[in-house]
Amino acid sequence: MANPINYDVAILGSGPGGYVAAIRAGQLGLKTLVIEKDPHFGGTCLHVGCIPSKVFLHTAELLDQVRQAGVHGVVVEGIRLDWAALLKRKARIIKKNAGGVAFLLRKNNVETLTGFGRIVSPGKLEVETAEGAQPVSAKAIIVATGSEPRSIPGVVIDGQNIVTNTEMLDLPSRPQSLGVIGAGAVGVEFASMFQSFGTKVTLIEALPRLVPVEDEEVSAILLESFQKRGIETMVGTRVEGVSEAEEGVTVRFTQADGTTEERNVTKLLVAVGRKSRTDGIGLELTAVELDRGNVVVDEYMETAARGIYAIGDVVATQQLAHVASAEAILAVERIAGHAAARPLNYTHMPGATYCRPEIGSVGLTEAAAKEQGYDVKVGRFPFAASAKATILGDNEGFVKVVSDAKYDELLGVHIIGPHATGLIAEAVVALEHEATAESLMRTVHAHPTLSEAVAEAAHVAVEMSIHV
Repeated sequence: MANPINYDVAILGSGPGGYVAAIRAGQLGLKTLVIEKDPHFGGTCLHVGCIPSKVFLHTAELLDQVRQAGVHGVVVEGIRLDWAALLKRKARIIKKNAGGVAFLLRKNNVETLTGFGRIVSPGKLEVETAEGAQPVSAKAIIVATGSEPRSIPGVVIDGQNIVTNTEMLDLPSRPQSLGVIGAGAVGVEFASMFQSFGTKVTLIEALPRLVPVEDEEVSAILLESFQKRGIETMVGTRVEGVSEAEEGVTVRFTQADGTTEERNVTKLLVAVGRKSRTDGIGLELTAVELDRGNVVVDEYMETAARGIYAIGDVVATQQLAHVASAEAILAVERIAGHAAARPLNYTHMPGATYCRPEIGSVGLTEAAAKEQGYDVKVGRFPFAASAKATILGDNEGFVKVVSDAKYDELLGVHIIGPHATGLIAEAVVALEHEATAESLMRTVHAHPTLSEAVAEAAHVAVEMSIHV
């Protein structure tokens, strides 16, 4: 075994938590090592998650736009989906971005080691590489190993007919039909894109509404929209089991009214959430504590084992790439003793769901605000009243502003409609800077833009409505 190499920081994983931690560590002058088990950098998000799924979603959006182009005075004939070309484009974008991550690591003097890393004692790791075991010594260790898909009882993921998002993004051809179990962000995005691709989609959710973490009114609009688009959508529905069919699988489920039915589908996507990936990395040899599989950390991402930090999907915060990146910067700045390091406000973390219509949200929902004892004021502005949305031919949905009646504090903003995932950034800034509904209302927005809808919703919240 080679002699150990000494580092200030060693990072397990190179996803949006791991590689961002490494870059920030390099910028702060720390001798840094990234340990990655796969032959490429970027993690789940870049290779089988956020990035490739958004490539697919963009193609789905283009298909929908072209199909509706006649309304805008553009005549298009012979519309079809070139599946092979889509897969090639996805691969090019992944390769480009993975190369970008590798470049940034080099630029910031980060060393890398390919192999499976595990902690063997405080400040010590061992990495199984192609050349053998490599010992590593580090003053601080950051666990950024991410997550993997869950399943439910009675449903065994085989990677062939019963699949996760990973296999869905690499199918050799478009399936004729698709069943989706779970209507969180992943489930509704895949249901939306494959319906646009021409696949017959059945979406099954055990809870009473789609996208259960979102505001209830957002869920209602999404359900209505999906049903209009022809997506067979069932909420309050429990999957009882699956079995092989002549082509694909048969899904058996019980609906809210107690009736049991079956559907035959070519592919079945299991999208019921993800679990922390911590097996085999040596946490049991340390004082690190786990709670239902998640690593327990303090407000600075440090575990009970001093010098060991954890970020991203392995901890019990929102499983979002941008959350992992923010936690990465916080952890590294804490390690470096950087004065700017301050705990994150997870209420201000934006959510973005890229189905059609898009969803963007930040802060408290109306129901959550009431549960916390606020006297709530709400302002809604429909995109049907937006000139820009009408020009785009995409005026489904609304902007909803939730504020406190006593002090006018802005508590949350929830958007469903065109470009919601981008529009929500304004609301994140507003909450982070302790804006009020009135200050948001009095912030002048350009006309005609979709962003006007945010200000208009604030107008309604303070009872000074202009356009509704």
